[in-house]
Amino acid sequence: MTEPILRLENLRKNFGALVVTDHVDLALHSGELHAVIGPNGAGKTTLLHQISGLLRSDSGRIWLAGEDVSHAPMHERVRRGLARTFQITSVLPGFSALENVALAVQARSGSSFRFFGNASREEELNHPALACLEEVGLAARAHVPAGLMSHGEKRQLELAIALATKPGVLLLDEPLAGTGREESEQVVATLRRLKARMTILLIEHDMDAVFALADRVSVLVYGRMIATGSPEQVRANSEVRAAYLGEEAA
Repeated sequence: MTEPILRLENLRKNFGALVVTDHVDLALHSGELHAVIGPNGAGKTTLLHQISGLLRSDSGRIWLAGEDVSHAPMHERVRRGLARTFQITSVLPGFSALENVALAVQARSGSSFRFFGNASREEELNHPALACLEEVGLAARAHVPAGLMSHGEKRQLELAIALATKPGVLLLDEPLAGTGREESEQVVATLRRLKARMTILLIEHDMDAVFALADRVSVLVYGRMIATGSPEQVRANSEVRAAYLGEEAA
């Protein structure tokens, strides 16, 4: 089997006496969508913070495309092909959808932000930004201020911003959170298209979406990985059923 594109070894994070991630091992292979599920407070978002570089791990190693990025800053991990979205949307409300994505294109190109306000008028930024909006179904909303978009559209816009960095590995923190049924279906359809082109690590509470999209699933409970396998294997795992899935797995 080829080397995993993303590999976590013995990753740990404490906040005082509270152990949030506890010796986590995980391997993502190129082209797979790997879901991490678990109850609230299991440490899932903290784990994404550690992988993305937003939070420094207390111990353990992170390997990206065969390179040790354990101590690399967040921007360096982005440069090497790692991108993420957040549990709470983080778009710029006063900027249009196109401007939001154009700024991400600008950052990816290594340009400075001296022309921050004019980013969306640069053709070399506009063209790839519009392609990212097209990818997530927002091309027709390109010139709408992000602050006037629905919650579901903001989730899609945040995904477009992540895509603008041209990631090899995409970290998604509950992309369906707060979306309605129609918006959720649109996000799932987008992720189904994207999984054919990149590696995705997905944190999500919507079990229907998880089991429909994931190639493999890992279960995090109280900071520890208790199971990893295919959706069918995880659904049938008695320890997982007792610790997390419960009636949802029946």
